[in-house]
Amino acid sequence: IHKVKAPVLIKTTYSDEEIEILRNSMSTNLRNLSILNLLSSSGIRVGELVKLNKSDINFSMQTGVVKGKGNKERIIYFDAKTKISLLRYSNSRDDDNDVLFVSLRNYDIKHEKRRITINNIESIIREKGKSLHLPAAYPHKFRRTIATKAIDKGMPIEQVQILLGHSKI
Repeated sequence: IHKVKAPVLIKTTYSDEEIEILRNSMSTNLRNLSILNLLSSSGIRVGELVKLNKSDINFSMQTGVVKGKGNKERIIYFDAKTKISLLRYSNSRDDDNDVLFVSLRNYDIKHEKRRITINNIESIIREKGKSLHLPAAYPHKFRRTIATKAIDKGMPIEQVQILLGHSKI
């Protein structure tokens, strides 16, 4: 049996300019801007982001508690820009739902807004990237960007591992 050689592809990251282009294009939609800011500043997984509740966020400490893979809890950190956009988005909502990010169209049986889904977020980023002619725009690319920038700036790989919530390096 011959070994199959698979091509090794170098995974790309977002440049600072591409993140700013995305951010500026979403400036009129507070929810989408908050999602983008949280993805680009914290390294959160999309699956973790959709499970976030308002009560999981500590605005004064600029942290949040997320449940990652295997139901393991970890702390995420976000920047001041994200804090401001999250506060603006939270204050703009007129419902009492504890869910942090809600779908704009879907309602549940009690006529409360539903939690946004992973597919919704992927579609938002992908469609926005296409309209701005950004190559391969998708949410997980933000995690890779955070990790790459952290390593490039000299952060030890063990700290990056903790930041991203990985059990193995």
